[in-house]
Amino acid sequence: MKESKVDVLIIGAGPAGVMCGNGLARAGVNVRIIDKRPNKVAAGQADGIQPRTLEVLQSYGLAEPLLRQAAYMVMAAFYNPGPDGGLERIGRVPDITAPTARYPFEATLHQGEIENILLTAMRKEGLEVERPTVPTSLEISTDEEALQDPHAYPVKVVLQHLAGENESEVVHAKFVVGADGAHSWVRKTLGIAMDGDQTNYVWGVIDMVPSEGTNFPDIRNRTAIHSLNGSCMIIPREDDKIRLYLQLTGTDAVDPITGRADLSKWGPERLMEVAKKTFYPYKIDTTPDKVDWWTIYVIGQRVASNYSVHDRVFIAGDACHTHSPKAGQGMNASMNDTHNLIWKLTHVLRGWANMSLLDTYAFERRKYAQDLIAFDKRFSALFSGKLKSEDEEHGVTHEEFLAAFQGYGSFTSGIGVHYAPSAITEPAHQSAAANLTVGQRLTPHILVRAADARTVEIQDMCPADTRFKVLLFVGDLKERSRLEALAAALQRPDSFLQHPAAAFDIVTIAKGRKDTINYLDVPAALRTHWTKVLVDDMDVLEKQGGKMYEAYGIADAGAIVVVRPDGYVGIVAPLGQLDSVDTYFAGFMKSQTA
Repeated sequence: MKESKVDVLIIGAGPAGVMCGNGLARAGVNVRIIDKRPNKVAAGQADGIQPRTLEVLQSYGLAEPLLRQAAYMVMAAFYNPGPDGGLERIGRVPDITAPTARYPFEATLHQGEIENILLTAMRKEGLEVERPTVPTSLEISTDEEALQDPHAYPVKVVLQHLAGENESEVVHAKFVVGADGAHSWVRKTLGIAMDGDQTNYVWGVIDMVPSEGTNFPDIRNRTAIHSLNGSCMIIPREDDKIRLYLQLTGTDAVDPITGRADLSKWGPERLMEVAKKTFYPYKIDTTPDKVDWWTIYVIGQRVASNYSVHDRVFIAGDACHTHSPKAGQGMNASMNDTHNLIWKLTHVLRGWANMSLLDTYAFERRKYAQDLIAFDKRFSALFSGKLKSEDEEHGVTHEEFLAAFQGYGSFTSGIGVHYAPSAITEPAHQSAAANLTVGQRLTPHILVRAADARTVEIQDMCPADTRFKVLLFVGDLKERSRLEALAAALQRPDSFLQHPAAAFDIVTIAKGRKDTINYLDVPAALRTHWTKVLVDDMDVLEKQGGKMYEAYGIADAGAIVVVRPDGYVGIVAPLGQLDSVDTYFAGFMKSQTA
């Protein structure tokens, strides 16, 4: 049997898997990715990309190709039963209620095309998905020394290549990532339980182009409908398509024996019959050739009991959390799982960080998933429950639903994700940048490049290139002695920059004016490239930028802001307290050796 070695084997080429493959390949990691499907997804599945995920994709240079094709959800509309038994609009509000969102909307595009954008990026790095290929066995060594050695290959996976001659292969891997969906083979093989329940909520989904006779006024907005026939959610999509989520109550949609959705008795025609009743008195219709995809499902809300075994085999995406799709979280949560894991694997494989860094993946992402399930339980109950009326005293009011919709906006957009204190999240000196929350993503802000007065977005100075970004807010450049002292401290042999220097990227941000500042006044140690000296000022037209110190809550005396490779703030400290930053990095990174 053929045998091979690989640093990271990814099982599953859905959103979590291709995100992981692209990120690791970009980082130069020896990685392979397999999938049991002979072809990538052609239509349907997940379709919503939240504002934070757009920021993450932008950090890989991938937001633009997605936004060129996607539909945007800017407004949300709400409908309830009218006095005549039909529907009446209760109101419209902005779809996103996260004030610091760089992209103040949700983008929608079918999963296949989103995967294709990542597959194309992977291909440029020389990585292709091996299809159709399935794992048949997985073993993890019990040798503790091997498990603690990042250079060892303690995981053995047997693969079956189903194309051609149906060959088998033994792969010896340093790490394995199971991104193989809700029915994950990896999770089941490892014996990891899914904690949670299945609800009684049954829904149908149909992607289609409405016919010309459709006269619903908010067909191109995200719309939540509570009708006497059940609830419905409209999601506008690319190329004139829309997606309908239709509540299926009192039907034969569930197999009474298995408790699972029974697709054999359903189809797009029956789903459209439900839609017509739900939309009454408005008309909605389509034709068979305009139906792109459909399915029915029962909502399950579960989180995996563990996210890894021995920090050698990890699970990500739907393999470790399942929930309702109507809040647009599934694909976003999945892609952000592996976005969190990519840089950590890379640092360990390069010998930059200790194996203990990998513990933070489960610590951060499992807590997020638990919060997601708690949110989903409330949101699903509000959306799937009956409206309050004389007959339903404990039903849902529009005010309750709207309050939940807007109140959870920070969470659903991904903007409010907050990682708890850990080895890589240290809030002890939070007051040094009072408005920039340690454990949350770096908030966007426009400022000016000192050398040529060109505006830049600070998030674009922090790409997902596996390096820590050290933002030095140095105040006024006229205080030369303070700048020289800072430069000297950073060049000490025991400075964190020796852990090693390639793991860091320094960006210096000064106070001043674009028309008087001289970027050469910044000491060479704080000026690694002419593009990385910025000034907190407005653009030449005085229309955007400036007041960054104020926005971040940083005093004139300055501060150090360390941004993790995934875009989250790891630590902030006063400019004169480099020792705190040294201690932070010493907690998980290896000192440079001869």
